Amino acid sequence: MSPMNNNLVFIGLVALISYVAYATDPNQLQDFCVGINDPNAAVFVNGFFCKNPMQAKPEDFFLGGVFTNPGDTNANRLRANVTLVSAVQLPGLNTLGISLARIDFAPYGGLNAPHTHPRASEILTVIEGTLYVGFVTSNQADGGNQFFAKVLNKGDVFVFPQGLIHFQINIGKYPAIAFAGLSSQNPGTVTIANAVFGADPPISVDVLSKAFQLDANIVKHLQALFA
Repeated sequence: MSPMNNNLVFIGLVALISYVAYATDPNQLQDFCVGINDPNAAVFVNGFFCKNPMQAKPEDFFLGGVFTNPGDTNANRLRANVTLVSAVQLPGLNTLGISLARIDFAPYGGLNAPHTHPRASEILTVIEGTLYVGFVTSNQADGGNQFFAKVLNKGDVFVFPQGLIHFQINIGKYPAIAFAGLSSQNPGTVTIANAVFGADPPISVDVLSKAFQLDANIVKHLQALFA
């Protein structure tokens, strides 16, 4: 084989290895990495400062009673409440790539409004009640966005792919409860209406009126509502 061919083979192998390395998530380099807010006391770094594993305690991996009581569904206009357990609330979750949420819905329309999780897929199961749930795909080849929806009853499970807009609403006459597992220790939440109309400082009225094909006065009303 000529030197040129050897070089081409080597370059190809390097490119392949780089692609494989890029396409997979890095593995943990230790059993756990309990998040700590004191860099001076931290020993390991794996995205966040971590407590010395020799000083870890069972309490670092425990959060008592957080899901015992229903969330207050009267605390907001949507009449739904999300109680999240991520690495912020439970330091032992740091670097483990998972989190958990309880979602409580008031009867007749309690809504977990359209939102996205930029860093996580979500698997949701209904514990009590009846929910109507759905998600919308990203732009497809024809420029459209396909909508997937389902009515869920107690014991049913539904999956929302990472980054896609999705929602859940209680269509029953009784309170509903669901639990959601998320594939990130810090999934993030972007609630569409809040982000668009409640941004600080506000997004230009001209931009929003053209984007949503709304009268400027309606946009101003929505911005005042979400401010």
